[in-house]
Amino acid sequence: MIAIYPGSFDPITLGHQDIIERSCQLFDLVVVAVLRNPNKTPLFSMNDRVEQIITATQHLENVKVDSFSGLTVDYAEAMGAKVLIRGLRAVSDFEMELQMAHTNKTLADRLETVFLATSNEYSFLSSSVVKEIAKFGGSIDHLVSEPVAIALKQQYPSQS
Repeated sequence: MIAIYPGSFDPITLGHQDIIERSCQLFDLVVVAVLRNPNKTPLFSMNDRVEQIITATQHLENVKVDSFSGLTVDYAEAMGAKVLIRGLRAVSDFEMELQMAHTNKTLADRLETVFLATSNEYSFLSSSVVKEIAKFGGSIDHLVSEPVAIALKQQYPSQS
């Protein structure tokens, strides 16, 4: 069974990686799909984000990394997926994600959404938090992979 894990991944965090790794134990193929969201201005280019995810998931045999624009349900159907994967950190995530899952169900009835609770150590983690810490020179090495940490430090050079 093919599952799609959509998101902006700007950048991919260890929390995202945890969801991907756990999803790989449940599904035959997990497609990590980087969304081109016209409502967001990403720090990293689409190609950079795709490359970061490829590097972070190279140890997993059943992961494919791709990018798309448009409706997630249309992309999932084009890929032959039956499942959308969504990570949940807190109750606030659940409300928004449940609304999105119900909306997606009205657009593509055969597509199911599977929610995975984040592991405890990543329950606070988001790409936005990582970028803010990096912007002010804080340590991010425990939040993202080494290549992503290096890329973030290049985006936010120290201000001495």
